[in-house]
Parts: sequence; structure tokens; C-alpha cells
Amino acid sequence: MSTKVRMYHRDLGKLQRDMKTSAPGFGSSSQTADRSHLGIYSSQNQQSTHLQSQRALLLQGTDSLNNASQSIERSQRIAAETDQIGTDIIEELGEQREQLDRTRNRLTNTGENLSRSRKILRAMSRRLVTNKLLLGIIIIMELAILGAVVYLKFFR
Repeated sequence: MSTKVRMYHRDLGKLQRDMKTSAPGFGSSSQTADRSHLGIYSSQNQQSTHLQSQRALLLQGTDSLNNASQSIERSQRIAAETDQIGTDIIEELGEQREQLDRTRNRLTNTGENLSRSRKILRAMSRRLVTNKLLLGIIIIMELAILGAVVYLKFFR
């Protein structure tokens, strides 16, 4: 876009120079007295037609330059909006990364807690089995003692 703008500026300057060089030639008419009125009017018509075409070209160049300037402004606005959107996305991604890091840390802590819980449950299970065995042995011993007491009391 900037190269187009430079080309339009150059064309505009060229057209302005052409206008300045053609304007003094139009104003200084070195007409001889023996020329006819028709020749004067036709040369003036040609010069005015030439000036009008140059003015039209100049206006067209100015319009092109204005259009290019507006296009550049729109492009700059779009670029600024895109930059803002990109910045917002980067910030959001940063926040999501922090959330993922916190979640990973929680999962690590939860895994550690689960392994500790498993160890505690195994220990409790061993103690339960040990307590049941001890209770069973105590009951068997009490039954043996009760049987011995009954035997000694009634059969002896």
C-alpha cells in the first residue's frame, strides 16, 4: 500500500507541475495581429480542453490518493484490532496455563494422598486381621478352659 501511495504522490506532483507549466503559456498569448479570430478561439479552446483534461487527471489522481489513504487507514484499524485480539488471546492462554498448572499440582497432591490412604488402609486391614486372629485364639482358649473346668468338675 505504501508503494501505491508513493506512486500516487509522484503522479500528483507531476500533474501539478504540468498544470503550473501550462498555465503561464495560457496566460501569455503572443498572438500576432494578422491572425484571425477563428485561430485565436481554436487555440484557446485547445488550451482550455488541455487544461480541463489535466484538471480531470489531477482530480482523478487526488481521488485515487484519497482512496488509498482511506484504505491504509482501514488496514491500520484492522491491524490494531487484530493486535488487540491477539493480545487478548495470549492473556487468556496465559490464564489457562496457570489453571492447568494448578490442576496438575492438585492431581499430584491427590495422587500422593491416595497412596498414603492406601498404606493406611492396608495397615488397618492387617490390624483387623490380627485382631480377629487374636480374638479367635482367645475364644478358643476360653472354650478350652471352660471345657477343662467342666470336665474336671463333672467327670472327676
